[in-house]
Amino acid sequence: MNQQHIIEVNAEILGGTPVFKGTRVAIKTLFDYLEVSSLDDFLEGYPTVNRVQAEAVIDLASSLLNTFTRHYETAA
Repeated sequence: MNQQHIIEVNAEILGGTPVFKGTRVAIKTLFDYLEVSSLDDFLEGYPTVNRVQAEAVIDLASSLLNTFTRHYETAA
């Protein structure tokens, strides 16, 4: 599942805040939940987001962080 199928940015939805595609649930909400709770709790609280979408966002964030880290270490 690629980024275009899981994340939507539309000025008319939450003022352009990135959301899970087809919902009004901000991506940031997932990470806020993960700071204090679990993925299962997030999914229970936001039933319009499915596990595949949530895991894809986590994987994307991990991939972006790893790419950034590699570039940073190469430049250092």
